[in-house]
Amino acid sequence: MDKLGINLGFFIFQVLNFSILAILMYAWAYKPILKMLEDRKNKVAQGLEDARIAAEARANAEKDAAKIVAEAQAEAAKRVGEASQRAEQAAAAVRAAAEEEKARILKAAAEDAEMERNRVLGDLRPQVAGLALAAAQQVIGGILDKEKSYGRTLIEEFFSGIKADKVTVLEGASASGVAAEVTSALPLTDKEQDAVKRDLKGASSVSFRVDPTILGGLIVRVGDRIIDGSARGKLEGLKQSVK
Repeated sequence: MDKLGINLGFFIFQVLNFSILAILMYAWAYKPILKMLEDRKNKVAQGLEDARIAAEARANAEKDAAKIVAEAQAEAAKRVGEASQRAEQAAAAVRAAAEEEKARILKAAAEDAEMERNRVLGDLRPQVAGLALAAAQQVIGGILDKEKSYGRTLIEEFFSGIKADKVTVLEGASASGVAAEVTSALPLTDKEQDAVKRDLKGASSVSFRVDPTILGGLIVRVGDRIIDGSARGKLEGLKQSVK
């Protein structure tokens, strides 16, 4: 060692000093630095983990929010649809009620008009009978003048189709269990209606209507069968037979 210019004692001393310094540096500097680096590494890893967890939580929250929004939109659409349906139903009910009221008013107006027409025709019946009697007197030169009541009876029978409280057109006809409708040229009196009902006692119901165009007599509809004893029908038959 001396030949190399190295003092052995000094060298050993320096080695010992370096070893002691290295031990001290390891104990007081290297280990704390390693620990600090490890702690920092752990903190970074923890931060990354926290960030990952936060990202997952945010993603889940966004999914939940989107789901809630979708459910809210679906519920809103459902309620809007239900409200629209209720509104349409209400509108339909209003329209139906209006149509029903319109039909009721029209029916009532038609019934009132028919009642008024029948009343007017009923009021005119004596005048019509008088005019017919006067015309007959003019034609046959006053023969009926001595028996005006008989002549008026004939005219009444002509318009009502009822002779001696019997409906002549219904002789031998049956109305058992079916509805009947009786049409006359002028409104029938209560007595005449009672006579018709007696002759149609087997009918399930009897209704009366007025049609001046039949001129006189009665047209009786019994179920699907029509019995035409009207003056118009007789004139048509006469017209056909003359051809």
